[in-house]
Amino acid sequence: MTAPAAVQLRNVRLERGGRTVLRDLDLRVARGGVTAVLGPSGCGKSTLLAALTGELAPAAGTVEVLGQPVPRQRRALLELRKGIGVLLQNNGLLTDLTVAENVALPLRAHTALPEPLVRRLVAMKLHAVGLRAAAERYPRELSGGMARRVALARALALDPPLMLYDEPLTGLDPIASGVVMALVQRLNRTLGLTSIVVSHHVRETLPIADHAVVIANGGIVFDGTPAELMASPDPFVRQFLHGAPDGPIAFDAAERPEAA
Repeated sequence: MTAPAAVQLRNVRLERGGRTVLRDLDLRVARGGVTAVLGPSGCGKSTLLAALTGELAPAAGTVEVLGQPVPRQRRALLELRKGIGVLLQNNGLLTDLTVAENVALPLRAHTALPEPLVRRLVAMKLHAVGLRAAAERYPRELSGGMARRVALARALALDPPLMLYDEPLTGLDPIASGVVMALVQRLNRTLGLTSIVVSHHVRETLPIADHAVVIANGGIVFDGTPAELMASPDPFVRQFLHGAPDGPIAFDAAERPEAA
C-alpha cells in the first residue's frame, strides 16, 4: 500500500498578475525524503513554494499538503502553516533581536509555553545547527553561513513535519554551502522530516536528494531519482545540467512562447 504523500499536486495551474507561470503540474512528494526541485532562475520554483504555503491559490487544479487541501480560510491556513518550516532566501532574521530571540519568535508567537521551556527549546534548536555558542550574538555579527543556520533553527522551532528550502545556498561560499546541505540531510534523517529543496545549484543539491524534479518552460520536464536525472537524454534536462546557453530552455523570458 502506498504511503500518504506529504505534498500532492493534481493538474495545477499557477498564475501571477494574470500570466500563467506554471501549468499542468502533477507532482507527488513522498513523506520522509528530500526532494530537489531544480530549474533555471525565473522558471517558477518559488511560485511553486508559494502554492504549498497558501500564499498563492492555484488558478486550476488541487494542492494538498500534509494530507489536506491547502485552505483558503485564514485561521485554517495559519494552522496548516504551523506544520511547515520555511527557510527563506534572505534568511528573514530580525536585526534588532539576538540569535536566541530570533529562534524563540515562533515559540512565543504560536505557543503558551513557559519561558524556561522556551529557552531550553531554543538552546536545543541552536545546538542542532551547531550554533548554541552564538545565542547572544546579533545577525550583523554572523557570517552568511551562520545566519543561514540560525534561520534554519528558527524554521525548525515548532517541529514542523515538512520543511521548504527556497534557494538555501544563495550568497554562500562553497564551504558554507557544503555545511548547510549536509545539515539539511542530517536533520531530515534524524528528525524524520520531509524536505523540499528549491535550487538551481545542481552539484550541491543532488547528492542529498532522494528524488528530483526539474522545472523549465512553464512545467515539469523531469520527475524521478537523481540517478535517472543524470542519465536522462531529455534536451531540457541536458541543457540545464550542462549549463548550455542554446537549447529548448530560453535564456530571456521574452523569448518564451506564451502559455496556452
